[in-house]
Amino acid sequence: MDNRFLPHNPYWESVEDFINQDSQLRALKNQAFVYEPSLLWELPRQTPGIYTIGGGRQIGKTTLLKQWMKHLLEQGTDPRSLLFLTGEMIPDHFTLVQLIQEYLKQAPRGSTPYFLIVDEITYIKDWDQGVKYLADMGILEHVILVLAGSDLTMMQEARMRFPGRRGMADQVDFHLHPLSFFEFITLKLKSEETPPTEILFQEFENYLQHGGFLTAINSQALHGKILPAVYRTYSDWIRGDVIKRGKSEAYLREFLMALMNTYGTQVSWNALADHTSISHPQTIQEYALLLESMDVLFIQSALMEDKLLGAPKKAKKIIVKDPFVYHALHTWMFPYQEERPSLIPALVEACVVSHYQRFYPCFYIKNVGEVDLAYVHDNTFFPIEVKWTQQLRHKDLQQIRKYRNGVILSKAADAGFIGDIPTEPLPLTLYNLGKKWRGDFRAPTQFHLRLRLHPRPRPPQTS
Repeated sequence: MDNRFLPHNPYWESVEDFINQDSQLRALKNQAFVYEPSLLWELPRQTPGIYTIGGGRQIGKTTLLKQWMKHLLEQGTDPRSLLFLTGEMIPDHFTLVQLIQEYLKQAPRGSTPYFLIVDEITYIKDWDQGVKYLADMGILEHVILVLAGSDLTMMQEARMRFPGRRGMADQVDFHLHPLSFFEFITLKLKSEETPPTEILFQEFENYLQHGGFLTAINSQALHGKILPAVYRTYSDWIRGDVIKRGKSEAYLREFLMALMNTYGTQVSWNALADHTSISHPQTIQEYALLLESMDVLFIQSALMEDKLLGAPKKAKKIIVKDPFVYHALHTWMFPYQEERPSLIPALVEACVVSHYQRFYPCFYIKNVGEVDLAYVHDNTFFPIEVKWTQQLRHKDLQQIRKYRNGVILSKAADAGFIGDIPTEPLPLTLYNLGKKWRGDFRAPTQFHLRLRLHPRPRPPQTS
């Protein structure tokens, strides 16, 4: 084995040294809150195959892998049947193939399956060709190969390029998200008992600052605020990854500035380009799609209600998927400028959309009026209006009144009705979304299930 990778595999000599001295595992000991994602228990332990873990930067993918390795070793896995590689040190697929072949030649016999982990796989040029070669040659027959990366297109490429080669497991692709609101509450309160509504509202205000990023959550817990270095670390990663993909930092800055100047509104690529010096709307679209593949943004399309698909020609709503990421980017773009309080409703709406988007196809509705969110399940769409204000105007509800199963998520502490439209406390709904359906991405919320089974009468149509 190449000596450069020996420091990444210290458990070959001493499992205890790995557990006590690994940089990721050691860092956990100094944190106020240590989280083990539920994904940790879903990762493979017996079935050979090609698995992927995708997710944005700085959300803990490497830490998750190290926690998983620690569990495997503590459960009796032969340390020599486990290999960790980092793609940042592997130039191309030829080197990747050579490293894996060399390892398997010296791996202990009878200790299958072998666990091969390649972190930051997308750093390796033509990585997919190397994996395909290994699979086609039968070299991975007894191997659990886990590929992790911050580019979600990696998961799509694996589906397209390795059909029939992924193994027999039911699930082979995993997506690590920042902590949901439910996961944050559970971590902070150390309980899955639903807390009082006033506590949920208080903690939701905190969540709107640190989002689901553990570094930000721990910074606020340890220092009473999110340190500038925490914001800077994330924005530096974004800039670095964009540049590594051959894009311009200047264009990235212009795109983000245009996004923030139009945040919370429907925009076309042409409209965004008008806010920049970038002459081609296609370039704007490329930067948006790149950031979406990096799990920074979600591009929310308008819903074609008859087809339950996105309308390609209508304007989009572009949201930053996590509140902390928005603040980190804003701090980079406008280091001496306070964020406008008027943006809070847009941040709340984005938070709701990104939570539902983890589980369902999500759109917005644009007709006579607008509905903030429509998620699709079982050939039905469920409209949700997000209102983080004390007063609601009649015209704001014009569109959602047309649907029998609409609901308003509001700032009110109690559930109720506005006219004949049900309302729910917004933080409670997000909490319940995570609590009740965290292990079942296919199920609608209990509230919407009830509405679908017993829909209220359609209200009179208004002109």
